[in-house]
Amino acid sequence: MEIRGPVELPARREDIELQTLDGLTLVGELSLPVDREPVATLVTLHPLPTAGGFMDSHILRKAAARLPALADLAVLRFNTRGTASPRGTSDGEFDGGRAEAFDVAAAMDLVRDRALPEPWLVGWSFGTELALKYGRDHDVRGVILLSPPLHRATPEEVAAWAGDHRRVVVLVPEFDDYLRPDAATERFASVPDATLIAVEGGKHLWVGETQTRRVLTEIVGVVNPSALPLPEEWPTP
Repeated sequence: MEIRGPVELPARREDIELQTLDGLTLVGELSLPVDREPVATLVTLHPLPTAGGFMDSHILRKAAARLPALADLAVLRFNTRGTASPRGTSDGEFDGGRAEAFDVAAAMDLVRDRALPEPWLVGWSFGTELALKYGRDHDVRGVILLSPPLHRATPEEVAAWAGDHRRVVVLVPEFDDYLRPDAATERFASVPDATLIAVEGGKHLWVGETQTRRVLTEIVGVVNPSALPLPEEWPTP
């Protein structure tokens, strides 16, 4: 069976709820390898909910569908405040990245309570803003930023990662709608240790199986490189 599109590989999948310090309940899902413990954890932060982003945005959904089986990773997805998906609707209202600080903290509380190993924040678009603004407040190994627009994260918040022991890995599509590789190099110049990866042919939404595989490969290459190359076939039961 070819691994592509909506194919969902075996995993232990659990509907979870996160409780924020300001009293909201957020809905989500935790996906784990079937028969072993994960070697690392992806805490995913979805694109802008007012533009259709949610926990099922396709790269994050495919990460949860494939990477527990292919790379021994735990994948935590959730809807930030006021965001709806087939899993349900999280309490509250979208706050433009301000009160969402509580949402990131609630996710990290679950990581701590479940003793999930080696957590990484993986943000996509709006999710990269949350990772940059609030990731340094938490015990993470680093941040992986997919298509960062840098609309809400200030230059000071970006520069604050300079000299931090945690990794900053930035995937920038060649044809991004908001921030392309040359501009990203300038905007992240304040973080000399950041790893910028220009993705040829990429666009902001990473549409198509070729781009999906490239993004998932880059993520695994950061958090569990021994799992590469990722298989493109799965044994048919």
